Amino acid sequence: MFWAGFLIRVLYITIVHTYRIRPEEDHLQFGWEMGRIARALATGFGYADPFTGHSGPTAWSPPLYPLLIAGVFKIFGVYTAASAWVLLTINSVFSAATSSVIYEIATRCFGPTGRGKKIALWSGWLWALYPAAMQFAVRWIWDMCITAFLFSKIIVIALRARGVGEESAVAEAGQTQTTARWAAFGILSGLVALLNSTLLLFLPVCGLWMLLGAFKSRNPVFPTLFRGALGCVLVLACLAPWMIRNYTVFHTFIPMRGNLGAELHQSALEEHLGFPWGATIPVCEVCPVFQQYRQMGEAAYVRQEGELAKQEIRLHKLRFVGFSLKRFYFFWVSVPKPVEKGILIEAAREANYFFLSLSSVLGLLLALKRRIPGAVLFAWAFALVPFTYYFITVQARFRHPLEPIMTILTVFLFQSATKPPKTVPSNQI
Repeated sequence: MFWAGFLIRVLYITIVHTYRIRPEEDHLQFGWEMGRIARALATGFGYADPFTGHSGPTAWSPPLYPLLIAGVFKIFGVYTAASAWVLLTINSVFSAATSSVIYEIATRCFGPTGRGKKIALWSGWLWALYPAAMQFAVRWIWDMCITAFLFSKIIVIALRARGVGEESAVAEAGQTQTTARWAAFGILSGLVALLNSTLLLFLPVCGLWMLLGAFKSRNPVFPTLFRGALGCVLVLACLAPWMIRNYTVFHTFIPMRGNLGAELHQSALEEHLGFPWGATIPVCEVCPVFQQYRQMGEAAYVRQEGELAKQEIRLHKLRFVGFSLKRFYFFWVSVPKPVEKGILIEAAREANYFFLSLSSVLGLLLALKRRIPGAVLFAWAFALVPFTYYFITVQARFRHPLEPIMTILTVFLFQSATKPPKTVPSNQI
């Protein structure tokens, strides 16, 4: 699965020339804000300048992916085709590797033989070969593929720790809650937070689900709590350098990213109708909004925008609720997108997007009804991963960390379908 998926992705990147990114607006599509920050890092300006020109230090995006881009820029050049090819290939490694993680999740939840094996094989191969699953790997210089891989690995670790798919003797003896698994959970959770901090809402629930499994199997309390505490310490150890840097630079507490106030204000404005288009800060040095952002500094500007957002929401509560419901619809049914390649192609894209949402939700409900191991954890992921986006903004890529689970649940739904029994004509009885 891995090698087939990886080779197809790299061949597509190379043959279709997706590494030749359009240079409009000073290579804006080459990583957008993350690409801008990476350029500043690679050219000696530090972690700064997320939009255009030199606007000063930033915490607009979590640091891990911009640091990766900056490392590639240092070796292969800033905004070069070679750098784009390398970054898309790195994305493809993680995207293709997710297929094997999907296989393990499915075999643990549905069994390693019979129908369970079919679900695992279909799910893994669909992820490896289906075009929609590889779109972000081959076209987007962003964190989605790495985040989806690490998020799926965290699900695997949680299933292992709960004894899902383990031999019954091992699970009953309480040998699944190992220190190594909790340490891996802590480190991977820290890395995910440094890639996409929105997923932090789910990770504590995942950890509590693991602890609950230990208590149900009557493991000794103190060793279990120690392992859980170790996971928490490792998460904080991963995040601490970034938090310290932010406090040192901005003299205020910015735990993960410093753009919430500005994004929230845009989401609440009536003119956007619940879906802000374009960058929050214009990529234009002479634009008044950018000038204000640069003169005030990012922390002060975002603080001001946050106060304006609170005022806007307070004055128009029902409108904001309506916008949030609209974003809920966008996340699961269809994210708006300009019709660039024809109405039929756009209709096919929307149908494909909604089909996966509908089939996976039905698969989740069926899994909960049949008490499939791990289904409760999947339900928490469905509930918590998109929750923040409902109140800010929605993009199709925001769903990508959930899509490995969604693929498994879709395959489970269709594998669970049975043919109706044949009826015998009454005259033959």
